[in-house]
Amino acid sequence: KHDRVLMEVRGLTRTGVFENVSFVLHHGEILGFAGLVGAGRTDVLSSVFGYPPADSGTILIEGVEVDIRSPEDAIQLGIGYVPEERKAQGLFMKMNVAHNITLPFLRRLQRLSIINQHAELSESTLLSQRLRVQTPSMQQLVRYLSGGNQQKVILARWLGSGSRILIMDEPTRGIDVNSKAEIHALIDDLAAQGKSIILISSELEELMAIADRIIVMREGHIVGEVYPWEVTEEEVLRMAMLGNGKEGSSLPANKLATKHD
Repeated sequence: KHDRVLMEVRGLTRTGVFENVSFVLHHGEILGFAGLVGAGRTDVLSSVFGYPPADSGTILIEGVEVDIRSPEDAIQLGIGYVPEERKAQGLFMKMNVAHNITLPFLRRLQRLSIINQHAELSESTLLSQRLRVQTPSMQQLVRYLSGGNQQKVILARWLGSGSRILIMDEPTRGIDVNSKAEIHALIDDLAAQGKSIILISSELEELMAIADRIIVMREGHIVGEVYPWEVTEEEVLRMAMLGNGKEGSSLPANKLATKHD
């Protein structure tokens, strides 16, 4: 059972975009965000990552209030973000696999302002092997990898950065069925290792299959929170379309169960 709260979001608001969004994320939990296009899921989670920051509201990590005004702040706090547009926002397409993986933690690999190339190659190789990135070498330009392998490179980056919280926006969009299954398995593995995952997906089938809990959004508000084994896809879709008359509703933390119980 996931009963330890890692992050709590209270009353997060960005004027005209989303309002009074509150939720908790537990250690080792896969928390899904469902909703129609324009529901505000990406807006909320990108603000949690500080890009751009919310206008008001509170974020606590392990009970301590934190101030996230930029992605740099979020990364320092152990939050990683896998964006929906991986080629435009998540990857440096003209750089090789090694550079794409190590970019956020290059400072750790520097000595006297010079990057230790052996350390960079060693670290990026270990991470790519851990996530089973299929590439001829670490020197391969990331643009030549398949969509699934590009996504694994971004995951490797955040693992190397020491992220405890991974926000993943449409992580399997545009990748083939085999790669999709592999990404799902990786997400499950990361959660089993204690990472906390926030998963935004337009595919209800995906959320129902791998999320422990699903938050449903509509027009910038949370309209409900469900356990996937207690509802049907049709019920979640109806909530996303019509709401439930209880905007902002959320299950109390002590009621949390998981699909693994």
